[in-house]
Amino acid sequence: MAGTRRIPFWLLATWVLTRVGLLLFVFKVWVFPGPDVTSDVSVIYQGWYDTLRTGRFPQGDVTWQYPPAAALAILSPALLPFLEYAQAFFVLACVADLLVFGLLLYAGVGRGKSLRGAWVWVAGVPLLGPTVYARYDLMVTAVAVAALLAGMRRPRLMGALAAFGALVKVWPVLLLAGAGRRRAWISAAVTAVALALLFALTMPGAFSFLTAQRDRGTEVESLGSLVFHVARHHGWDGRVMLNYGSVEFLGPYVDRVSAAALFLTVIAFGWLLLWRVSARRLSPHALADAAFVGVLLFTLTSRVISPQYMVWLVGLAAVCLCLPGSRMLLPAGLVLAACLATVLEFPVYFANVVASDRLGVTLLATRNGLLVLATLTAARALWRTTVSRPAPTVPPQTTRTEETLASS
Repeated sequence: MAGTRRIPFWLLATWVLTRVGLLLFVFKVWVFPGPDVTSDVSVIYQGWYDTLRTGRFPQGDVTWQYPPAAALAILSPALLPFLEYAQAFFVLACVADLLVFGLLLYAGVGRGKSLRGAWVWVAGVPLLGPTVYARYDLMVTAVAVAALLAGMRRPRLMGALAAFGALVKVWPVLLLAGAGRRRAWISAAVTAVALALLFALTMPGAFSFLTAQRDRGTEVESLGSLVFHVARHHGWDGRVMLNYGSVEFLGPYVDRVSAAALFLTVIAFGWLLLWRVSARRLSPHALADAAFVGVLLFTLTSRVISPQYMVWLVGLAAVCLCLPGSRMLLPAGLVLAACLATVLEFPVYFANVVASDRLGVTLLATRNGLLVLATLTAARALWRTTVSRPAPTVPPQTTRTEETLASS
C-alpha cells in the first residue's frame, strides 16, 4: 500500500530476543548479578494482593504509598489463575511491554513517520535489566504511551487515560502539561473524580497514601543522596537503612536535603507553569515533548529515583521520537545512557552504592549527571520550539545592477 513501510525484521527480532532474556532472568532460569529484584513481587506485591482481595487497602503497611487504582495492577495476576502470583505478574508485565511496542510500531509506520521511537523502546527496556519486569511501572507506562498517542486526535480519550494513569501512580498527570484542548482537561477531571469516588466508597483507606511518605528520608539513589555519599567520607554520622520500602539515608541534615528536593520540585513546577503560559506554538509533537520534560523535571527533583522510574522516561522519549518535528533526540539518547548506568548501580553494584565507595558513587553520579543533562537539554529544546520567537527571515539583498535594470 502506498505510504506504508514494512517493519524491519531486526526490530522485531531484537524485541523478541531481549524480552525472552528478561523473562529468563525473572523466572530465574538465568541469574542476574546483584540482589534478587523479584522479591518485591513474590513478597510485597503478593502480600498486598492478599489484603486487597478482601476489599480493603493495606493501610497498616507503610510501604503502601500508591493511589487507589494501583490496586488493579497488584490484583491483575488473578487474570491468569493457572499460574503462581509472581509468574502471572511477570507474564502480564511482558504483555504490557508488547502493548507499548505495538503502539509505537503503529505510530511509527507510514509516510513521514519514524520507527526511532520503537527502537528507543526496544533498546531502553532491556538496558534496565529484570527490574523492569518485577515492578508495575511498566503497566503504568503502557497507559501513558496510549494516552499521548491518543492525544493527537482524541483529546477526551487522552484525558481519561491520563487521569486513570494518575490514579495508578500519580506521574501521568504530567501528560496534561502540553494539552492545548479544554476537552482533555475536562475529561481528565471527570474521570479522576468518578474513579476517586468509586474507590473511596467501596474500599476503606483508598487515600491513605497521601500521608504515607511524610517521614521518608533521602533515598540512596536520588540526586540529593550524593551529598551524603560524599559526606560519609568526611565524618557524617548518619546511617543507611531500609525505610518505607527503600534504602534511605537517615540522620543529621537529611531533613534539610529532603526539604531542598521539595523546593526544587516547586521550582520545576513553576518553570513548567511559566512555559505553559508562555508557549505560542503548540505543534502536534509539543504534547509529548512537554510530558517528557515534565516527568524528567519531577523525577530528577524527587527524594527517590528508583531504577524502575527510568521506564517512564524511556516510554515518553519513545513517543517523542515517533513524531516528526520533535527535538528530543539528544535527551532520549542521554536517557538511554542513564538506563545503562542505572542497571549497573542497581542491581549489579548496589552493594557499592550502599557502601558509598568510589565505584558506587561514580556510577550514581554518572546516572544522575546524565539525567541532569537530559533534563536541561529537553527543557531548552521545548522552550525554543514553542516559546522563542523564530528568527526573522532577511530578504535577499538586491545588487546595484539589478536595481538599475529594474528602474530602466
